[in-house]
Amino acid sequence: MRLNANINREAIRFIIVGLGSNAVLYLLYLLFTAAGSGHKTAMTILFVIGTIQTFIINKHWTFGYKDFEKSIFAKYVMIYGGAYLINLVALMLFVDYLRFPHEIVQGIMILLIAPLLFMLQRYWVFRKLNPMIISE
Repeated sequence: MRLNANINREAIRFIIVGLGSNAVLYLLYLLFTAAGSGHKTAMTILFVIGTIQTFIINKHWTFGYKDFEKSIFAKYVMIYGGAYLINLVALMLFVDYLRFPHEIVQGIMILLIAPLLFMLQRYWVFRKLNPMIISE
């Protein structure tokens, strides 16, 4: 079935992009916070960088979009903006209020938000014109 093969290929590519990007960004997060930057400031800066970087890679490589459409970019920014707010609230709640270690909270948030971002990109941002094609 072509639809399942496409989803599997896209999911694998999304995981590769996510692992590579988040590994680098998480290391930068640890470096920023070790150098004295606040955890929310570091997360904000790196979220913006990660959003732009993963848009380019996911658009072309993961989901195979060739053209630039403002609406696609706007949707991408919207879902990452939502993910940012979820992440920010989690840091405020679990780190600032409940006093959990920010390194652990941020690592867990990366893992929790990733599946949501994949589903939103697959079925809303980079939705194919006819996703119901299941065979060639």
